[in-house]
Amino acid sequence: MNSTQTLMTYNAILATTGKMLIAAQNSEWEQLTKLEQECRQLTELLIENDPEPILDEELLQAKVKIIHQILADDAQIKAITEPWLKKLEDMLNTKDHTYSLQQAYQPLSL
Repeated sequence: MNSTQTLMTYNAILATTGKMLIAAQNSEWEQLTKLEQECRQLTELLIENDPEPILDEELLQAKVKIIHQILADDAQIKAITEPWLKKLEDMLNTKDHTYSLQQAYQPLSL
């Protein structure tokens, strides 16, 4: 992968994380999951083509700026999804506890 391809891949990841953020903001969980897979594939593409080409100062600065933007999107996505996931976990745990209590206190059949 040459420097242009590397930067294009980072830009594709940034575009995908931007879409992921919009999906999270709109509670579009299936879309978010699809986009996460797309982002993972792009990341794997970068990893598979290691070592990265040496970038000149301008391209390196562009890469760093893109990575910072990706991390900012990721932080916002986590801020949206983590409370939702905690709520879902609590709901599932409550259901499990309710079921366990119902099983424990069933009337005895004689």
